[in-house]
Amino acid sequence: METIRVTTMDQLKACFAVRFNVFVDEQQVPAHLEMDEKDESPESCHHFLIMDGEIPIATSRWYEYQEAKAKLQRVAVLKDYRGRSLGKQLILAMERQAIELGCEYAILDAQCQAEGFYSQLGYTVISDEPFYDAGILHVRMKKTL
Repeated sequence: METIRVTTMDQLKACFAVRFNVFVDEQQVPAHLEMDEKDESPESCHHFLIMDGEIPIATSRWYEYQEAKAKLQRVAVLKDYRGRSLGKQLILAMERQAIELGCEYAILDAQCQAEGFYSQLGYTVISDEPFYDAGILHVRMKKTL
């Protein structure tokens, strides 16, 4: 399954469908916290999408957080598609594009239950202790690209 760089509103809406399924329905994140100004259009930041035929199954986004630093966010894979390396596929796609655009580092706020996944991809914890975001414990992680 190919990772698509989102360029249309229809693709962006497909990303939202995956995110709402994972974050709002499954993890009980309040719906008003799930979207922000980076979701206004495909150009607001760099959104990625993986489809299984016509079905959106995984998504992520990133933006330049500070000079030469990418912030990776909203990595979501539908429950029935987990364990197929789709999250890894999304992370690697975001990292490749960030490098192409001049970023030297990537940071992300990982849910504590996903810390091991990101560690396997080369990320290290840089926060002093876990913190809550949308009611879920997270740690900040960083990787040199």
